[in-house]
Amino acid sequence: CLLLMLACALAGCKSVPPPTPLSQLNPQQMHGHDVFQTHCSACHYDRRDAALPGPSLLGVYKKAYLPSGAPANDDRVTATIMHGHGLMPAVGNDMDQQDIDDLLAYLHTL
Repeated sequence: CLLLMLACALAGCKSVPPPTPLSQLNPQQMHGHDVFQTHCSACHYDRRDAALPGPSLLGVYKKAYLPSGAPANDDRVTATIMHGHGLMPAVGNDMDQQDIDDLLAYLHTL
């Protein structure tokens, strides 16, 4: 097992690149971080690769697919926010379009 971990480390095996540090976010992304904290953080981690009731969103756009199996793109993420999916409730009605745009900008930094 130790040899396998060492082989992965030497081969550059990483799950996803780290998120952009909060100190480097632009104003839109920082507002998106605030929106995330208000509407998403009870069920999703943004900067940890661990699950709460919902999956971690770390690297959500750095992967080809969302945890649901849908493509990881703005249209699918927006649809999930607006209409919910599986156990996730629709939360888009609690946000205006600017909040959603800013949240997407933030999620791209993860």
